[in-house]
Amino acid sequence: MKLYFKYAAILLKSQMQYKASFFMTMIGQFLVSFSVFLGLYFMFQRFPSVEGFTYSEVLLCFAVMLTAFSLAECFVRGFDMFSVIISNGEFDRMMVRPQNAVLQVLASRIEFTRVGRLLQAIVVFVYAVPKSGVLWTWDKILTVLFMITGGFFVFSGLFVIYASFCFFTTEGLEFMNILTDGGREFGKFPFSIYGEKVLKFFTYIVPLALFQYYPFLYLIGRSDSLFHMLLPLLSILFLVPANLFWKFGLRHYKSTGS
Repeated sequence: MKLYFKYAAILLKSQMQYKASFFMTMIGQFLVSFSVFLGLYFMFQRFPSVEGFTYSEVLLCFAVMLTAFSLAECFVRGFDMFSVIISNGEFDRMMVRPQNAVLQVLASRIEFTRVGRLLQAIVVFVYAVPKSGVLWTWDKILTVLFMITGGFFVFSGLFVIYASFCFFTTEGLEFMNILTDGGREFGKFPFSIYGEKVLKFFTYIVPLALFQYYPFLYLIGRSDSLFHMLLPLLSILFLVPANLFWKFGLRHYKSTGS
């Protein structure tokens, strides 16, 4: 971890060499997320609730999803950009270095400008928390932390799977964006509103609902099951198959010759 933080400090210093570009990109990231917030606001001006979920409740759900995705996109960006790392021959250099390849990929791309989206999530939290009607006891606060942690690891796992496909295709497969960016967009509402089949898919196949929907029910008082509260911790296990697929791809890696 000490080496990772050194990498992060170097990358931050390099990105801050162009301060105007850095802050304008960060503001752009903030505004992109803000447009989604405006979309929710105008929709709930027309409809009082969606499948029984109120505006403030949906904002809490949106803030959790955006926070988890922003953290994963910031710190696990190397796997999201892995097709570039392979195609330009950079991964060949990583393979001959004594450090772990995963650490090097993680540290190769850290997008600090994604803090703009994180700031947007914080703004939504500040707005939604007092209006949500949630009694913020220690277990509810812990539930939010579990949801964000579980979301970070699930999205990280999706980025690792995306990168693992690149071992076989070299170029990234755009369909994975349905689960990463698409998952973030779907996740601004509780997954139950999309129907039972979608909810089951995001429970048993890609476990986005394990950190979003079920603990959210506990958070807003629609469930009193501690199991729902702890499900985000179970979603962290998604990293296991993601890591196995990465190792499988790594064993079959052939240099692009770049």
